Formats: sequence, structure tokens, C-alpha cells
Amino acid sequence: MVIYLFIFLLILVIAFSYKYAWWKPAVDWKRPRVLMYHMVREHIEGAKFNKLRVKPAEFEKQVAWMKAENFHFVTMYELQQNWDRHPEKTVAITFDDGYLDNLENAYPILEKYQAKATIYVVVDRHNRDWSTYKKAHHNSGELAREAKLNDEQVKALANSDLVEIGSHTMTHANLAKLDDVACLAELTQSKQALETVTQQSVTSFAYPFGIYCQRDVDMAKQAGYSNAVTTNEGIDLEQPDFMQLQRIKISGKDSIFAVKLRLKIGKRGF
Repeated sequence: MVIYLFIFLLILVIAFSYKYAWWKPAVDWKRPRVLMYHMVREHIEGAKFNKLRVKPAEFEKQVAWMKAENFHFVTMYELQQNWDRHPEKTVAITFDDGYLDNLENAYPILEKYQAKATIYVVVDRHNRDWSTYKKAHHNSGELAREAKLNDEQVKALANSDLVEIGSHTMTHANLAKLDDVACLAELTQSKQALETVTQQSVTSFAYPFGIYCQRDVDMAKQAGYSNAVTTNEGIDLEQPDFMQLQRIKISGKDSIFAVKLRLKIGKRGF
């Protein structure tokens, strides 16, 4: 009986170690971390996309911990401009899509801890279920029903000292399905529209769904963006490709323990 208990506990330890990779050494803290969020709101029972919803209490735990650990918060513009001059533990918080809860729930926490962030806004974002652009069977309308920022709110955030507005295309397009003309239009028109709203230069971009190819990278440069983020998990090298920056995904189902480890090594587990 004892041997079976020992084997069971050993399996648990191995599984835990594989899932969290707690034993791996930290990636050099001089290398900035870029975090990827979507929504900051309570979960919806039975919903498909609760991984995109970080509960406000959990988000505050995460930001409070980073503040207590002396993380240096920057926008994506600042991240690029000062890349090799950042102090240790530099972090860029990013939000994709432009949800209203970024203002109502996330911003008060950012303000409380004086933490900066970049919000990648879809221009044509209202009543649009872009999850179907990636997988047609994701047709529940769940994301379409989520309240989005209006233009006045986007402008107010841009005028704060804490938030940079970046582009996430006109329609959250699946760029792989677009020809060259349509792809460039998604990139250039969204930049122009957001610059009109914010009266500020928009230089940061996020590839929708993280789906992109070299053509899209080249067109993002052509459209006038100077940095772009992917959904590739990790922490970038000392001299990164600023048009293909990696991010650390923060899930709505992550514990603070998991988040701490993710910032340490850049990835989910082994």
C-alpha cells in the first residue's frame, strides 16, 4: 500500500513539475516581458471564452505583485524606444480587441498602481463576432455580445498618462484569408481611423489571432507601424524583430502562482 501511495505522489510531483516548470531558471530579467490580456471581468457560466476573461480580483493580484516586486511598466512604444536601456523587470501589459471592461475594470487598477498598458483596438468592433473568422463553428455570438469601448472612451484612454492605443486591424480580420489589397487596407485604414480618433500617432500593431506570414509583416511596416506583437509565447532576445514580438499569455484560469512562473520563464510549463 505504501509503495502505491509513493508512486501516486511521485506521479503528482512529475505532473506538477511538467505543468508549471517551477524548476527552470528564470530568463534573464534584463529582457523585457510583454503580457497578453483580453478582458478583465467576471467569468460567464458555461461560456466558451472564459480563458480570455481575467477576473478583476485576479488582475489586481497580478498587478499588485508586479508593483511590489519593482517591475517597471511601459507601453509598447516605450518598450521599443528604450529597448536596451530598460531596467530589470520591465513589463509591457497589452490588451487585445478593445473591450469596455478594459476601461471600467482594468484601468482603475492600472491607475491605482501606476501601471502602463497598450490596448490594441479593432476599429469596426461593435456587434462583430470575429471568433468565426478563425473557426466558422465558433458562431455563438459570445464575443459580439461583449461591450466594446466607444470612440470617446478610446480617446480618453489615449489621453491618459497610462495607456497607448495600438491597432488590431479594421475588423479583426484573419489576414491569411485576405489578398494583398485587402490586407493592406485592414492595416492602413485602421491606423488612420485610430489616429483620427485619438489625435495621436498609432505605431503599435497586434496580428489578429496571431495568424500572420512574412507578407503581413512587410505590409505592417509599409502601413507605418514600428512594432507588432504576436501570440507566440516567450520572452524575446536582446535584439528582437520588433515586428514579431513574443508575448506571455495570461489566461482567465491562471492562478497567481502560474502567472508568477510565466513571467519567470516566459511560457506555460515545460
